[in-house]
Amino acid sequence: MTTSLTRGLGAAFAFAAIGGTASADLTAQDVWSDWKEYLSSAGYAVDGDERMAGDVLTIENLSVTMQAPDTDGTLSIDLDGLSFTETGDGSVSITMPARVPMTFRGEADSEGPVTGVLTYSQTGHALVASGDPENLLYSYTAETAALDLSSLDVDGKPVATEDAQMSFALTNIVSSTRMTLGSIRAYAQSMTADSLEYDFAFEDPESDDNGTFSGRLERIGFDGTGAIPRQMSPDDINQMLEDGFEVDGSFTYASGASRIEGVGEGQAFAFTSASQGGSVGVRMDADQIAYDLKQTDTALGFVGGELPFPIEMQAAQTGASIAIPVGTSEEPQDFALGVTLTDFVMSEALWSIFDPAAALPRDPATLALDLSGKARVLLDFLDPEVAERLDETGETPVELEQVTLNKLLVSLVGASLSGTGAFSFDNSDLTTFEGIPRPTGAIDLQLVGGNALLDNLLALGFIGEAEAMTARGMMAVLAQPGAAPDTMNSKIEITEQGHVLANGQRFR
Repeated sequence: MTTSLTRGLGAAFAFAAIGGTASADLTAQDVWSDWKEYLSSAGYAVDGDERMAGDVLTIENLSVTMQAPDTDGTLSIDLDGLSFTETGDGSVSITMPARVPMTFRGEADSEGPVTGVLTYSQTGHALVASGDPENLLYSYTAETAALDLSSLDVDGKPVATEDAQMSFALTNIVSSTRMTLGSIRAYAQSMTADSLEYDFAFEDPESDDNGTFSGRLERIGFDGTGAIPRQMSPDDINQMLEDGFEVDGSFTYASGASRIEGVGEGQAFAFTSASQGGSVGVRMDADQIAYDLKQTDTALGFVGGELPFPIEMQAAQTGASIAIPVGTSEEPQDFALGVTLTDFVMSEALWSIFDPAAALPRDPATLALDLSGKARVLLDFLDPEVAERLDETGETPVELEQVTLNKLLVSLVGASLSGTGAFSFDNSDLTTFEGIPRPTGAIDLQLVGGNALLDNLLALGFIGEAEAMTARGMMAVLAQPGAAPDTMNSKIEITEQGHVLANGQRFR
């Protein structure tokens, strides 16, 4: 429901303004017609009375309603008094109500019917449309824009304000979206704001449990492009993608901090996080869905519960990315997976739990994984019915064709493991490796500091003499000494005959 709301009201609210280039005078009716089409295509029912007086078109008794797919839930937005004013310079000024109530209704699994009101408000705002009906530019500015939970009823009983709170607030917003209407609605969008603050709180009236979650992001921005079908099926993601729905955007922030604290099962706790910037990238089209998350100089802290001391951790860089094909095809399609954790350190209090004598090196830890490859998508796993069938049968919706290990690096407690490699897979041979498509290829690995790590783990009592001897024996079989001290190199190969070799020596 939230996704549909953001999509459907993108032209109206501070979070999305819509765009094009000027070539002729734009009328109030042109802009209102575009709004109606946009909202209707997103799955909303639009109802209101149009009244034209001079250069001003006012929409009285305006309501925008959506029925949640496959449920009894609804979302209704009251925009009574929305007006469009022809300014005389070929543009149209849009005036929204200062406060926009949004009523949602649904069913909680065990609590009964739920009804609530979210209120969208803004100050110092201006929204102007220019261009022509097929090529629009919406420019938006506002001093503040906020979304707050105004009321909540569960099973016919009002929930006290202190028991459920939610608020978001943006400051000094500048937004512009350029939209071109053809067989599909294409857009290019940018937005900046000085800050985003959020605050959630709850209290359990039947116990002492409570919690708050608050935070702030500084100097946020969004840039993106996309395409929206002129008539969408918001309850059918597959149909939307087939009809041309696309999005490619990136959200950024210069710094951020958040705090979670409360009481759970009688234990007080607090969790803090801070960073010096980050980004969230999203790309979706008929062929692929991709996400890319990054954060710089992350600091985490935790205190409370049964821990007798606070825990602190920091990392210079954190990140995760994934790109998966979604369209069924006989041809192999690209996929990728990445994980990054650079210069991770933790407080001495946490180290002292398992290494009070500081036998293990306290060097910052690093983890890097970069995988890419090709796979065939056999089934439309975004289809709810197909997904349910896969869950019941365990059927695999993809065939793996190729995997490339572009980078592997695990560096911690004085040792490091690195590697690269590539394998292809024969999906017609599921017998050589017992139900797994037969791989062919090789991987090169290097272990530095492995013996020293075994010595330290043995001294700490984490492993015994037998385990240490077994590990050293495996390294001797699978690897060869490198040029540098305490360095082991290994090349693991799998041939087309299913033979497994380590440094040229066959052991399968």
